[in-house]
Amino acid sequence: MSSQHNSSGPLSDIRVLEAGQLLAGPFCGQLLGDFGAEVIKLEEPRRGDPMRAWGREKFDGASLWWPIVARNKKSVTCNLRSAAGQELVRKLVAEADVLVENFRPGTMERWGLGYDELSAINPRLVMVRVTGYGQDGPYSERAGFGSIGEAMGGLRYVTGTPDEPPSRCGISIGDSLAGTFAALGALIALHARERTGRGQVVDTALYEAVLAMMESLVPEWEIAGYQRERTGAILPNVAPSNVYPTRNGTSLLIAANQDAVFGRLCAAMGSPELSADERFATHGARGANQEELDQLIMDWTAQADADTLLQTLHRAGVPAGRVYTAQDMLSDAHFAARRAIIRITHPDLGEFPMQNVSPRLSQTPGTVRWVGPRLGAHNDEVLKGLLGLSDSDLTSLAEQGVI
Repeated sequence: MSSQHNSSGPLSDIRVLEAGQLLAGPFCGQLLGDFGAEVIKLEEPRRGDPMRAWGREKFDGASLWWPIVARNKKSVTCNLRSAAGQELVRKLVAEADVLVENFRPGTMERWGLGYDELSAINPRLVMVRVTGYGQDGPYSERAGFGSIGEAMGGLRYVTGTPDEPPSRCGISIGDSLAGTFAALGALIALHARERTGRGQVVDTALYEAVLAMMESLVPEWEIAGYQRERTGAILPNVAPSNVYPTRNGTSLLIAANQDAVFGRLCAAMGSPELSADERFATHGARGANQEELDQLIMDWTAQADADTLLQTLHRAGVPAGRVYTAQDMLSDAHFAARRAIIRITHPDLGEFPMQNVSPRLSQTPGTVRWVGPRLGAHNDEVLKGLLGLSDSDLTSLAEQGVI
């Protein structure tokens, strides 16, 4: 494991090389860095990770996504396509615990950086490989983005309304899921290493990360002959659980599909008899009469303002809430009390809000120590401090376009 660095998190003795770009691999690195791992991000000289320029909205040309996905990381420039850059990677691997990469299968091998070669340098290395389709199989060499993984893994087909083409959620969920499973795999492999003394490969496919979230979709089709379809704001046969209107135009999400909770909802509605009505008395009955039940609830919610309804529902112990926007989050007392959104100093933008680390650990919590760094900000610290290169070495590598 690596020596201690400027972190006291639970992973502070782990050194990670992040050789991927864009989102899935870097999100894995973000998660590990959040809990104290030293994440050394290798970026193409002069250009860096494309995420530096991505994001729907920018401020003065600066990405508002990069400071989050690259938080807690050290930026080191390294041309992986050059022999000298590949040699730098080998030297770094000798000092690392984990290497994260998300290139197409075979790319690292062409660069002389496959697992066989790297594990010969460091048998304890855990190599995390994130790709669209995995390291083997007939599709493995295809290019794969998160959106394709969402489609192949089944999520896109069931997302949206029945009368519209398959939709997407408003975030890159396929990439984030793959990055999350990659981080989980890295931690499992590190734990196994404590017993075996050896690292291994963590093979994470985008489509499989999405597939892992698809509940009972596969056996529903093969065993029951049922194909899930797009259903908008509801899940078929799970009722009541929907978005309901209010008198002042604010929609509320109410989820009362469990028997006892439904009884509390009926009491809050002033209609306790509905909980014993044969149409709604059981989970199955409510699912069979979902549309009729939703209409009864809509008739009730439409008569009151959102704040009044929420007070009534919360007092009754019925899960309910608004559909939050970023503005709602920033003004919410619960978000503030739990510091779900924190503010970190950005060298150019000043105070920068972003989501805090999740999950929370009671004894060894994660922390955000700095925002995504400038390109090559840690070249001296890593290449000189860790590898022992001299100033003249760095000058020569820069002149060659290696760093």
